[in-house]
Amino acid sequence: MPAQKDRWFPSFSFLLFCASFIPMLGSTSVLQELSPQEYFSSLQAGRASLAYFSHNVSPGAQPFLEQIENSVEALQDYGISVVKVNCPKEDVSRYCGKENALRKAYLFRGNMLIREFPTDALFDVNSIVANVLFALLFNEVKYVETLTDLQNIENALKGRSNMVFVYVPATGTAEHRAVMEVAFVYGTVHQFVLTTEATLLKDTGDEPDASSARLLFCHCQQATDVAQPCRKTPLEQDLTVLNIHRHLKLMGAPLVTEVAEDPEKVSTVHLQLGLPLVFILSQKETYEADRRTAEFLAWQLLGKAGVALLSRDLVGLNVLLRSNVALKTPDEGVPIKYLVLEDTDEVITLVEDKSKVEQIQEDEDEEDEDEKENDNQDVQDDQVVEAVSRDKKRELPLEQILTLTEETFHSAMLKAAQTVVLFYASWEAVSLAVLQSYAEVADHLKELGKTQDYVVTDDENQPYRIRGVQGVLLSRVNCWDWPGVCTTENVTQFPTIKIYKKGEQPLMYNGMLGTEELTSFIMLSRVSCPLKLMTIDEAEGYLRGELPSELSSYHHTSVLGVFSTAMSKAKEAFIEAGSILSGHVTMGMYFEDDALALSRKYAVSPPALLLARSGDRSVEGIALSKESAQDIVQMIRYRLLDTFPEITVQNLPHYLQLRKPFLILFSDGDIGQLESKEMLKLAKGIPQQAFVPCWLNLRNTPVGHGVLKAYFATVPSLPVLVWVNLHAGGQVFKFPPEQSVTETNILSWLEKLKAGLEIPSSTLSEEDWKPPLPAYDFLQMMDTTAPEFTLRASYRHGDGQEQQQPEGSEEKATVREETPEEAGVKAEKVQSPGRDLRGTAPRLAGREKQAKRHSEL
Repeated sequence: MPAQKDRWFPSFSFLLFCASFIPMLGSTSVLQELSPQEYFSSLQAGRASLAYFSHNVSPGAQPFLEQIENSVEALQDYGISVVKVNCPKEDVSRYCGKENALRKAYLFRGNMLIREFPTDALFDVNSIVANVLFALLFNEVKYVETLTDLQNIENALKGRSNMVFVYVPATGTAEHRAVMEVAFVYGTVHQFVLTTEATLLKDTGDEPDASSARLLFCHCQQATDVAQPCRKTPLEQDLTVLNIHRHLKLMGAPLVTEVAEDPEKVSTVHLQLGLPLVFILSQKETYEADRRTAEFLAWQLLGKAGVALLSRDLVGLNVLLRSNVALKTPDEGVPIKYLVLEDTDEVITLVEDKSKVEQIQEDEDEEDEDEKENDNQDVQDDQVVEAVSRDKKRELPLEQILTLTEETFHSAMLKAAQTVVLFYASWEAVSLAVLQSYAEVADHLKELGKTQDYVVTDDENQPYRIRGVQGVLLSRVNCWDWPGVCTTENVTQFPTIKIYKKGEQPLMYNGMLGTEELTSFIMLSRVSCPLKLMTIDEAEGYLRGELPSELSSYHHTSVLGVFSTAMSKAKEAFIEAGSILSGHVTMGMYFEDDALALSRKYAVSPPALLLARSGDRSVEGIALSKESAQDIVQMIRYRLLDTFPEITVQNLPHYLQLRKPFLILFSDGDIGQLESKEMLKLAKGIPQQAFVPCWLNLRNTPVGHGVLKAYFATVPSLPVLVWVNLHAGGQVFKFPPEQSVTETNILSWLEKLKAGLEIPSSTLSEEDWKPPLPAYDFLQMMDTTAPEFTLRASYRHGDGQEQQQPEGSEEKATVREETPEEAGVKAEKVQSPGRDLRGTAPRLAGREKQAKRHSEL
């Protein structure tokens, strides 16, 4: 509370001080005239008075008396009375008896003489008020003549208080008076230091015109080390009472204000004093880096604009995610402008040149027009973008996911037996969609396994705990913030998921990015692939699906490789195939002396594969005719495909890779028992699967409606059996609807197709099935040291002071404030400036405009 009282006292006193200038109705400023006896008897302890003693008024003294009379009201505002003392002719006392004494004015506090002023030094109201206050405030305002004296005062103040250093060409001027009047209010808060030595001002590093007064606010309270200089912020305006008061108010305002409410409702001292407020748009995962940039920017704009850190996570901003800066002006009725800027220099230019705001908005409007013209081309990821935009206000539960940086990445890999890392870009729609799935994976894993607390460190090497699953630590790296990590880990596309195990090469996930698929991959990758089995009983148990209970939901088919002890080449190829298929399938390996007995039980000889499908008691034996890892991988993937599968968005890529024609039965719901039986009989009777017999349920996979419209223009009556060869000609044939779906009828129809006796219903385009737009070249965009596409702090030419960037943070409230002095105490811990406002500027500034453009969030 005492600190709060000190902060409010100058403001309240200044209001009283300003109010005292309002003239009272009927008040008059009359110079009192008293005899010496009356004057000395009227003096009160603690009260100051300025007295001029005179026998009679000579013509030469008349101008001085006029100025004394004019200063009565000004000095009364500070409780100082002004009196003309009429000396009797016979009075030869100290003040009336000597001729020299009659040419002076005397300043008393009570009955104690404070200062004698030659009358020629009090030549106008400004000089009278300035010199009188200067004499009374001898403790609050120190006068220095040498650099040594100034440095001694600075050193004494460091870590305790701030200093207001003022240069005036001469005492008694209007600027001198303004300084003294402000010092009367702020003298107990800051130490004022005055000089008239121009060389001293030059020694401080400031080189203005020596004929102009100058004021520097010296931030000595934050300099805890004697060797650390006091950072100085000059007053750019003329030295008037209002300008000085305004400057001191700004110096005492919070360096950076943290905002967790609607920015339209935010009001700070900067706005109240007619200055703009710059919002840096941040988010939780980049908070520390964004705050450091905000503090750097605040030092550059100190006295010109305020800076606030606005959290996207706490405020539902209805603005484009690519915006990274907002500008609020003190003008009423003017809406906040949301902008996209590339670095802090642009922000500074924006504040100093108001015309730049309109120019930047015009540029962005032109970009928006360009996007409207290319709406027909912006079709890639539109559904993903729409979904992310719809859910942007939903806060993701990321507490169980560790955020990694360049400093913490490698140490985190040692915390758990298995570390899963999501590499993503915070501005990119697919990345944000996968981040949602990733958060759901964390919840699923928590339900499946035992939880475990992992002790990790943050950027400041401060330890903290994060709760995860036993043996599995989920983490994430925002490549937009930490491109160096992603480049080192060979991440060239977003999003990318890798699993790191101690002593092994990282395992990359190439499957679907849904929650179930990701969870299955993570769980299956926990089991060694291949799992080395030591006895026939273990091998038989493996074929029966005897795995840990938490894997039961994700285990579908067991693949067992059987080898004799001499088949080293085949074993090595199988082990390599296991490393490729890890996380996608469970693989076992048996190569003991009795391997021949195990394989003969299933009518094969080593080297061989034994496949046991879950829910099917039979075991299929397959001889390994080829012993390369890729051939084994291809064989396993082929054998794992269903005989008569239901086609979905998730499994379609696996069947397209076969590059074979499709015989698809489209249905509105489950297919009938008869059709299912006949189609399954057909599928099992096909030699080497010359085509892919399958079915598609339009209720489970609504995209099938669009497929049928592409085939036939309109959706035909269901069910409908269709033959389509996507890889050769693209011809689409429709099974005669008047015939029943039986194996015999289908084979007869297929013979007619082969003989060219059927007319295709349609022919698909021969264009390659490629993305409608070229992919982003992320490596070209990223600069591992200073990404050019994010807003970053940078030195401006001529900055003489080292940057003071506080680190750390207190508990956040709706508006959390930290004064420049509090911030500066932590400044020593911070590295050099130039940090980016990471994750808040999703604008590809380094990218050349392309003819076709991706849609942006």
